[in-house]
Amino acid sequence: MASFHSTPDDPALLQLFGGTLALLVIASVIGFLLAKRATGDAAKITIANLNARINAWWLMVLVFAGALAAGHLGTTILFGFISFMALREFITLTPTKTGDHRTLFWVFFIITPLHYYYLATHWYGMFLILIPVYAFLFVPLRTVLSGDCDRFLERTAKIQWGLMICVYCISHAPAILWLDLPALHGQNAKLLFWFVAIVELSDVMQYVWGKTCGRRKIAPTVSPGKTWEGFIGGGLTTVALGAGLWWATPFSPLEAAAMAALVVAMGFAGGLVMSAIKRDRGVKDWGGAIAGHGGFMDRMDSLSFAAPVFFHVTGYCFH
Repeated sequence: MASFHSTPDDPALLQLFGGTLALLVIASVIGFLLAKRATGDAAKITIANLNARINAWWLMVLVFAGALAAGHLGTTILFGFISFMALREFITLTPTKTGDHRTLFWVFFIITPLHYYYLATHWYGMFLILIPVYAFLFVPLRTVLSGDCDRFLERTAKIQWGLMICVYCISHAPAILWLDLPALHGQNAKLLFWFVAIVELSDVMQYVWGKTCGRRKIAPTVSPGKTWEGFIGGGLTTVALGAGLWWATPFSPLEAAAMAALVVAMGFAGGLVMSAIKRDRGVKDWGGAIAGHGGFMDRMDSLSFAAPVFFHVTGYCFH
């Protein structure tokens, strides 16, 4: 692993950011025109939801770009905050008991900050094993000391699962910044931007293709909105976009297409699994913190599965 050098003035990164802003401008203009021409309550509600999503994207892109410009520490702090909020949503929807409160204090205020501290200080070994080894063993031990054995396994598993998905998996996104990739010359910020863009573009493209062409549902009892047409059409579109942006990565065009396909597949898996949890809890969204998008976990569900796989495959194959 290599130390990260902040390069907010990198031309490739600026081009990526400029292209993203151009897309948002186009989307905003289209949303404005559609709102002017919309007739009927159903159409107006749909367009209003679309514009709320676009406005939220403006804020998210600007915050993310600001964090990248602040360098490794700023990006780590941003994702640490996202993990904290996502974990809060997860625990809120999977309620625990009074006997778990002291365990949750350790999870939120000791383990999560410590994990991101190891990331910020490049302590790679502890970053990899703190949660899946030490926290995994500590959580049930601290919980059992409360003396409450009612549904003990279920309660412990909820906390462990929340830590793994919301903290451990999501933290692999900013960890991309300190992958030792000679082809990037320490300018890993553009690879992180590419990865996040592919994850989110995949969600958007699958949504668009599903709404326009979707017929055959993949898992109707889990996520009725996910269709084969949306997954294939949106996935292929995202792979093409990922290949077209190969110049911002250490990959060749063909390798960029393959890595984009990997991100699409893992992102889809993450969205499906997290939808199953929401279905189990009887809710549509993880929260309402982001207008038009639900909660933090609604935006991070795909990334939580894609980030660790992308991080390790990239580190192993392209170091």
